[in-house]
Amino acid sequence: MSISKALTIAGSDSGGGAGIQADLKTFQELDVYGMSAITAVTAQNTLGVHGVYPLSVEALGRQIDAVAEDLRPDAIKTGMLWSAEMIEEVARKIDQYQMDRLIVDPVMIAKGGASLLRDESVATLKELLIPRSYAITPNVPEAEALTGIQIHTMDDRKRAAEKCIELGSQHVIIKGGHQPEDETIIDLLYDGKTFTQISHPYVNTKHTHGTGCTFAAALTAQTAKGHGIHAAFEVAANFVREAVEHTLGIGAGHGPTNHFAFKRNSLNTAD
Repeated sequence: MSISKALTIAGSDSGGGAGIQADLKTFQELDVYGMSAITAVTAQNTLGVHGVYPLSVEALGRQIDAVAEDLRPDAIKTGMLWSAEMIEEVARKIDQYQMDRLIVDPVMIAKGGASLLRDESVATLKELLIPRSYAITPNVPEAEALTGIQIHTMDDRKRAAEKCIELGSQHVIIKGGHQPEDETIIDLLYDGKTFTQISHPYVNTKHTHGTGCTFAAALTAQTAKGHGIHAAFEVAANFVREAVEHTLGIGAGHGPTNHFAFKRNSLNTAD
């Protein structure tokens, strides 16, 4: 039996809602074998990030080596990378092992406002990692930071998407959760030629911690299984929609999404 494999290179969220924990849960729910290379350990819960403790660049590199040499991933996702040195190391390893199908989630700021990427690292991300990516998945504030374009309308978002392609990525998905329109969330995919939108009703809930990580992880899982970008986009958008609609309702702050919901609802629908 052949099993698809995906590697997440990201930070650890002790609260389990985002980071490698969210990624591995998502991989598992989508029937993909998940592996991880940890960039930093965070002390974190639904109320916020209470501490960030980066690993060494050597430790990060050795984790990637161990996975790539024995359990070569079919797709890779990056999340919280913290420093320019870590971004440089990831780019070196991508080249060393000739790994493609890289999904870059440009994690910059946590839900509670804590910075998860140093300011000087944004330029390195744009220079080294985005040009190596199969797809990038910024939210609206991240797309603004990457492109310098103020995004207020869908036309603004399309211009920012075009700019992201100019930075070197093959595909870009700008998520709409930070900018609902008429009680609707619109995620926008640009493949360099055409725009594709997926819309879902806005859910008024504070339990959205980890939605960005989860979306990119679902996209990575489907990519690892060999699906094209449009099919993977559809699953990722629906996975997050189910996860938010069927909230777990845990924690006193921004609670996590429900990673169980997509598969459980799919099985119930099949029955």
